[in-house]
Amino acid sequence: MGISSAGRLVVRITTADVGKRVSVRCLTGPGVTQGKFTDTVGVLTSWDTGVLTITRKSGESVLIDESSLVAGKVVPAAPARRRGPAASYEELARVAARAWRPVESERLGAWELRAAAGFTRRANSVLPLGDPGVPLDEALDTVRRWYGERGLPAYVQTATGAEGTQELLCADLERRGWVREVTAEMWVGALAPVADRAEAGGVVLARGADEAWLARYQRKGVSEVVLKVLGWGSPRSGAAGSGGGPSVWFASVPGASGGAPAAIGRCVVDGRWAGFAAVEVDPAQRRKGLATTVMAALARRALEEGASAAWLQVEEENAGARAMYAGLGFGAHHAYHHYREPSLEPSPEPSLELS
Repeated sequence: MGISSAGRLVVRITTADVGKRVSVRCLTGPGVTQGKFTDTVGVLTSWDTGVLTITRKSGESVLIDESSLVAGKVVPAAPARRRGPAASYEELARVAARAWRPVESERLGAWELRAAAGFTRRANSVLPLGDPGVPLDEALDTVRRWYGERGLPAYVQTATGAEGTQELLCADLERRGWVREVTAEMWVGALAPVADRAEAGGVVLARGADEAWLARYQRKGVSEVVLKVLGWGSPRSGAAGSGGGPSVWFASVPGASGGAPAAIGRCVVDGRWAGFAAVEVDPAQRRKGLATTVMAALARRALEEGASAAWLQVEEENAGARAMYAGLGFGAHHAYHHYREPSLEPSPEPSLELS
């Protein structure tokens, strides 16, 4: 915490350290002898008019009065994960983006503007991997105009909590009134343990989403756009490793009555990565291991196509899914967020409900 050679706590950070990961201790309470200490670790995203803003791994911003600082120092970037495949934020962001391809996109410098008629925020938000090539305010004006022309709210997808993530951009967006509407996490894990976890008997794998699969997935309704986003990278685009893009597999466990499946899942195989999504189980069939069975079947197929690592995205409040994924060996890599343009009410459309 910035301890001097004499053993005293000292503040070793300045305004020049904005953008760096820091650890600070501040005093809370009425006085030095009565107050309590609070420690905060995160990226120093601003230090203005006597107030520090530190963005934690979760994306939460903490405001600290500089007069309360007791100690502070610059610390190394977030430590590497202790288990699971090594991966950079940028690699995972690009792999995830290819798994939810938009219907249309446009470049703004190193930013990608993506739209798919409102189906998932992932395919209807800006992916800002680098410099937009123009000042930020001009870039955001372009973003708002581009989405407005398509009748969509403007969203920017950012990330926090790993080396190379976008804490500074998050802070800049918040200062301009953009609202953090959704936070989720990217989790990663080894693929083989998922494949070995359960018997995969009774699981049907297909290259496309049929009517039965879509009936279980029914959150979004069926449209040409939905099918394009879900099926991008199927044999129409080439199998994984063939130069034609990722391959997509859909899994289902038939229901007892022959209607909607008891469980479904989707997996996108992209080089060494297998991305799991849309793992859903009939509420009447939960706690029977069907979600694990579906993931095991998809994992085995992904292994056959050469993948070795896995990723998935899970929302903060989904405690049941987080417990299941942790049991399969997954762990959080970074948090990601969708910032909505200011002066708009949150979209009520279910098509924008996710991550």
